[in-house]
Amino acid sequence: MHDLPTLRAFVTVAHEGSVSRAAERLHLTQPAVSLKLKHLQEALGLTLFRRRPQGLALTADGHALLPAAERALAAMAAFEQSALALHSTLHGRLRIGTIVDPEFIRLGAFLHRLVERAPQLETELQHGMSGSVLEWIRRDELDVGFFLAPPGEGPGPEAPEIAHRELTHFHYHVVAPPGWGSRVAGADWASLAALPWIVTPALSAHHRLLHGVLDPLGVTPKGVAQVDQEACMLDLVRAGVGLSLARDALAMAERQERGLVVVDEVRLPCALCFVWRRERSEEPAIAAALEVLENVWGSQH
Repeated sequence: MHDLPTLRAFVTVAHEGSVSRAAERLHLTQPAVSLKLKHLQEALGLTLFRRRPQGLALTADGHALLPAAERALAAMAAFEQSALALHSTLHGRLRIGTIVDPEFIRLGAFLHRLVERAPQLETELQHGMSGSVLEWIRRDELDVGFFLAPPGEGPGPEAPEIAHRELTHFHYHVVAPPGWGSRVAGADWASLAALPWIVTPALSAHHRLLHGVLDPLGVTPKGVAQVDQEACMLDLVRAGVGLSLARDALAMAERQERGLVVVDEVRLPCALCFVWRRERSEEPAIAAALEVLENVWGSQH
């Protein structure tokens, strides 16, 4: 085995055909380069160069060894580059809170680009209700997460330590079982509240949105069942149990495919947000997640 400076001297002299020019490129003295060549040839027991009036030329043995020496230098350069890259590569773990369905929050695209951006960063997903994700982030049990809130409100004044970014706006519609068209036609919020409802826990975005519009009216929904998953809510609506809220795309699909009734006169605006602790905004993993998020969602609303 020969040290890299010696191999570098051999390759450089072979390319330059001159010890003096090679010494300039290597920022060494001519005697130092000549000594490295002498030691290499003695160690190998081979003559690698022959002198010519124009300088040095490779012998047949020198020509035979040059590609191997170049590959060795290239391999070491690649090794050093990889080592340097690790200094700027994110490591560790990013704990992400997810809500509703993966397609709606573009989870696949987000994770795909995050892996491209930071291949050494491990991600851990925890699914829950919108309010649960917020609480987990407040307690530092999650790093970032998705959250639902009325546009412009984010987590609200109750959580000043939480920063947020709105990703898109949409609406929640009231959906009713098939055949309930006459019961909900022209109904306002107060009338709708008196009908049977499939309600959700307080940490659910559905609960916050619904009570946000009903509490000022002094009414509460007539709850007949409580569930915490959107799919279960829609199953109960299909079964004729009561009313529920559904995102606009889901509501229209359910009306077309399952015959659910959509109350067109009322709807609740909502924003999909991404949330994190404000004090952690500059942490590399969170900053990378926000950068990737911008690529996935852009400035869409």
